[in-house]
Formats: sequence, C-alpha cells, structure tokens
Amino acid sequence: MKLVVVSAGLSVPSSTRLLGDRLAAAVGRAAEVDVQVVELRELAVEIAQNFTNGFPGRALAAAQEAVAGADGLIVVTPVFSASYSGLFKSFFDVLDPEALVGKPVLIAATGGSARHSLVLEHALRPLFAYLKAVVVPTGVYAASEDWGAEGLDGRIERAAGELAALIAGLSVGRGPRAARADSFSAVVPFEEQLAALRPTG
Repeated sequence: MKLVVVSAGLSVPSSTRLLGDRLAAAVGRAAEVDVQVVELRELAVEIAQNFTNGFPGRALAAAQEAVAGADGLIVVTPVFSASYSGLFKSFFDVLDPEALVGKPVLIAATGGSARHSLVLEHALRPLFAYLKAVVVPTGVYAASEDWGAEGLDGRIERAAGELAALIAGLSVGRGPRAARADSFSAVVPFEEQLAALRPTG
C-alpha cells in the first residue's frame, strides 16, 4: 500500500516534516506501506506558475500523480495566522478536485503555541471534508512545547492506527465483504469504517 506524506514545512530542518515522518513511521508499524514524501516548499514556484498558466510543471505533476495514486495521505502544515499555510492550501487548489474522493487522510499541524490546536477542526477537517476525503477521527497538533513531552507519542500512535485501519479496510474490505468488494469495486461504507476503529474490549 502506498502512503504519501504532504509536508508544507518551509525551514530545514522542519518540525512540520519531522511530525510527518513520525506519523508515517507509526503507520508503518501498524501496516505494510511504501512511504513517499512530497515537500511543498520545493514546488512553490511551480504551484504559483500553475495558477497563472494553468499547467503543472514536471515536479508538480509528479506530486499530483503521487497524491492521486496513494492509498492514504498524511497532510501536515505549519499554522500561519490561525490557519493552514497559503502554500499548503495552494497545492490542494491545483489538485484535481476528484483526486481525494474516498481517500483516507490523517490531518496534522505544527505551531508555536497550543492555542492554535483547533486549526485541525476549524480549518483542515472542513477542507478535506469538502474534497470528499475520509478524514481519520484523531488529528495531531504539535506545539513547540509538545516535542519531547508526554502525550504527543500517544496521539501519533492513535492517529496512525486509525489511518492504517482505514487504508486496510478500503483496500481489501473486511470479512465476507472482501469478496464482494473485489467483484464490483465496492468500498466499505463509512459507517463500517468508523465501527472498525472503535475499541472492541
């Protein structure tokens, strides 16, 4: 299964990229995935040109193809002015509007203060709901003080487990549904996906 991490971090090294890497590693512990990272800062010029001429450059087109072909996504943005970064939004603005339909997505963000943690719910979750992605219940926000602090690892593991379960469920189905899904390209209904994430004990 193919997992793509979309990171909108601007600095090198980047805490945004670090969070994306930690989330991808946690998904890899829960499921067998091939990970590809899309660094948006490397695509900034091509994204801007796409807005003005309507055509993606070679690197941007490859990134768009990777995202569209992924079995699941991890998307991570720094918080700017209480929302996702302009570069992050611009990438999804130039993506095919059908590319994320039904695709499992884990949302995450980094910021300087815990006060911005609601960006996951008031900005990122509505964006990906609009794009008709299947957003996992647990989002991960990491403020500056969270790095090395108790609690971040648990949120990462929980969110990664939810994403891995959704990827597996949408890819192969569950139990008797699997054969039916293979026979006519059905997907597992959203209610069943949520039920699969609930604790059983």
